[in-house]
Amino acid sequence: MEAIKKEVRNNSWKGVVGSKEGFEEDNNRIHTSKYNVLTFLPINLFEQFQRVANAYFLFLLILQLIPEISSLSWFTTIVPLVLVLTITAVKDATDDYFRHKSDNQVNNRLSEVLINGRLQSEKWMNVMAGDIIKLENNQFVAADLLLLSSSEPHGLCYIETAELDGETNLKVRHALPVTSELGTDISRLAKFDGVVACEPPNNKLDKFTGDLSWKDNKYPLNNEKIILRGCVLRNTSWCFGMVIFAGPDTKLMQNSGKTKFKRTSIDRLMNTLVLWIFGFLVCMGIILAIGNSIWEHQVGDYFQAFLFRDEVVKNPVFSGFLTFWSYIIILNTVVPISLYVSVEVIRLGHSYFINWDRKMYYSKKETLAEARTTTLNEELGQIEYVFSDKTGTLTQNIMTFNKCSINGKTYGEVYDDLGRKTEINEKTKPVDFSFNPQADSKFQFYDHSLIESIKLGDPKVHEFFRLLALCHTVMPEEKNEETAMNIGYSCNMLTDDMNEVFIISGHTAAEVWEELKKAKEILFGRSTGFTNGYAFCEKLQELKRGSTVEESVTGDYALIINGHSLGHALEANLQNEFLEIACICKTVICCRVTPLQKAQVVELVKEYRKAVTLAIGDGANDISMIKSAHIGVGISGQEGMQAVLASDYSFAQFRYLQRLLLVHGRWSYFRMCKFLCYFFYKNFAFTLVHFWFGFFCGFSAQTVYDQWFITLFNIVYTSLPILAMGIFDQDVSEQNSMEYPNLYIPGQLNLLFNKSKFFICIAHGVYTSFALFFIPYGVFYNLAGEDGKHIADYQSFAVTIATSLVIVVSVQIALDTSYWTVINHVFIWGSVATYFSILFTMHSDGIFDIFPNQFPFVGNARHSLTQKNIWLVILLTTVVSVMPVIAFRFIKVDLYPTLSDQIRQLQRAQDKARPLKSHRRQPRRTSSRRSGYAFAHQEGYGELITSGKNMRVKNLHPTSGLGKTMYNSTSWIENLCKKTTDTVNSFSLDRTVKL
Repeated sequence: MEAIKKEVRNNSWKGVVGSKEGFEEDNNRIHTSKYNVLTFLPINLFEQFQRVANAYFLFLLILQLIPEISSLSWFTTIVPLVLVLTITAVKDATDDYFRHKSDNQVNNRLSEVLINGRLQSEKWMNVMAGDIIKLENNQFVAADLLLLSSSEPHGLCYIETAELDGETNLKVRHALPVTSELGTDISRLAKFDGVVACEPPNNKLDKFTGDLSWKDNKYPLNNEKIILRGCVLRNTSWCFGMVIFAGPDTKLMQNSGKTKFKRTSIDRLMNTLVLWIFGFLVCMGIILAIGNSIWEHQVGDYFQAFLFRDEVVKNPVFSGFLTFWSYIIILNTVVPISLYVSVEVIRLGHSYFINWDRKMYYSKKETLAEARTTTLNEELGQIEYVFSDKTGTLTQNIMTFNKCSINGKTYGEVYDDLGRKTEINEKTKPVDFSFNPQADSKFQFYDHSLIESIKLGDPKVHEFFRLLALCHTVMPEEKNEETAMNIGYSCNMLTDDMNEVFIISGHTAAEVWEELKKAKEILFGRSTGFTNGYAFCEKLQELKRGSTVEESVTGDYALIINGHSLGHALEANLQNEFLEIACICKTVICCRVTPLQKAQVVELVKEYRKAVTLAIGDGANDISMIKSAHIGVGISGQEGMQAVLASDYSFAQFRYLQRLLLVHGRWSYFRMCKFLCYFFYKNFAFTLVHFWFGFFCGFSAQTVYDQWFITLFNIVYTSLPILAMGIFDQDVSEQNSMEYPNLYIPGQLNLLFNKSKFFICIAHGVYTSFALFFIPYGVFYNLAGEDGKHIADYQSFAVTIATSLVIVVSVQIALDTSYWTVINHVFIWGSVATYFSILFTMHSDGIFDIFPNQFPFVGNARHSLTQKNIWLVILLTTVVSVMPVIAFRFIKVDLYPTLSDQIRQLQRAQDKARPLKSHRRQPRRTSSRRSGYAFAHQEGYGELITSGKNMRVKNLHPTSGLGKTMYNSTSWIENLCKKTTDTVNSFSLDRTVKL
């Protein structure tokens, strides 16, 4: 069989005739997965140990294997470390398994390939560059093909490019006249020996340059001669094509990019915090080691009769060195490995909530929302910039016939008996098309005069519909910017209340610079009140020296830029100017841009704004953008599945984005932050008791608690309550989350968990540990039991502190829980009951008889917890630990309530006032500093906006500053999502987007 061999010459791909042997590597197999059987373990472990905590616990495990310094058994670290690595690896393997499954499904598709002079079925993975393939109607294209011939006249064929650009409208491709003559003649096709020299593989979907050399002639090739992988042949019985690019070289795969390892901002912050905690741990170890050296030097010699040690250990300095490492092991629970196990479990729960949400289920396509990754949920609650494809994403790209103008007469409007124009509603009687058996039963039209004109044989009306039926493309003369503006207004991204809509359409870098400069002058000139150029420049420099320039700009602005101008705006010398203006604008619309430009805009905002970004699209041209953003969302359904396969989350309708962010995203962020605050508090309170105890035990690295209590504290006694809070807790209901989008703002500003919040949690934990140790210590100092016997022994002291700790942290999580369920009650109070059950079991005579070396606290729980004094100590410790928190929160809610506090109070008042009708407050929309970006790869369809208001709107009084605007930064998402519904989100002839 004849095939094309690829060689790189003069920066082009050149095809030459050759045999198939020797070129087996040029196959059509694709890989979207990250791992294979051999690389999974090393790559996955490398990724996991990028988490500082995992490397930290591996280091601790090595220390615990050294008997001279280890006070704890090695299994207390290795078991949870292996557990968390295994859980994460299984999750990653599962995600990659589905990628492999998708790849295999595609790679094993069958296609008819011309082999040895006859057509044979061949798997897609075995198709090679140079193969001649036969396609039939409704069949997917296996690789990038040069169209040779087709069943249609003049070598025409029709393709659907939904998998590439999300557009379901058919596009025309046509073969060269010299190759279209080949037809279906297999013998002539088998002898075809043309040589193709073309551009190297790239991601430009709408461009192709090359030429075909055949029979001593050279024929130019362009995009109209090429059928790309991912297209579907439509309305064409058959066609033949020669493979130009296969596998990863195809434009579809060139747009896919590599699967990136995404981490949330909380993950990155936790890496930093772990380093800080390790530094804090080292400082505590140094303090206690120095104390040990001093104690050994001054007091240690008096204990030689009781402590049998080697001579080398008697050296105070070396003793302090060993003690340092011992305390590093003992105090390592300030960041227990169970933290990461819990985080993964919570994220998994949040992912299932998204998958199970029936309110994000699209019944028409039977499509559920899907969390395709389980590691990014909380970042859904921190999105600051949304990047959206326009055609097929914001709009469904469905044409509906609503109105037309024929020979100067408008059809489609409805008038009453008095000749007055009326609005179309449910009571309006539609035209009866029963006389036409081929009419679409779902089509609704209300102007009876059009049908009358058809029946009367009006030649102009008949000519109009004849042209409409025969022409493949009907498009009004308009500019790309106006089309983008039309869609922007229809989707409510642009409004009549905006102060200005800037249009950047320069063809050169100088022109783009001038247009950006004029936009900046309008932005800052209006805000500062300066009209004189010199004064304006002086004021601008003064503003730039301040904290933020954006705070000085008031009002709502929008920016529209075409792809050619965007290419110049993204150059190094202009990108800062473009970014500054774009981020001030409420809406930015980029039209006719390439997939690479989409990704570049996302990367620009990520790099310079340090903001959390979300990209949403439906076609292969959106994949680069989806993978570049922190969160990638794919629209599934009729527009294809390429974007979905590359996404982190997917659903069938753009309107579900509102619920994904305002409900699931906000709850996930809220829950994760609450979980982390409590977890760090709990473990510092638990661990630092050892630090205080060190000053009273000769800095000997002795633990306060029983070793079994240390092992079970995070795994058994406190794991389930915190998981219940992290999975189920909610500050306000989902209805209120949707009604009050301002609740989303704390996530954008990262208010619920940051470095300052972390230090507050640590301070809280330090205070609790202080109370947990010194209150029992002070009471035990000269305490006697009810029988007059002295009970101030180490074991009773340990049981008292451990019991106080479990009760204090249980009461604290009860105070932190905002939304109570049966699960919360069972887990919190059940954990306390479990603690006492295990405590009495481990201190019983029976288990001591079986394992005397493992359970030395025999009888202590029964002896200590039957003393009233002990319970008074526990009660006093609990009150002292918890009361400051209760008082602080009461004062804060009363004097400085947050929006969620106010909504909860409103909800409680409404519950008391039932069955009165619930009050529904509409959020007020003002200006915003968070931009929404929309991209278009192809021109839209629709009539021109001729009113003129879209070019420059009336001036409004400036808003009152950033304080208000920040709290309304999600209002455009709310309004946009409300507009784009499954029933009215479609193109129409009279308003471009029917809303």
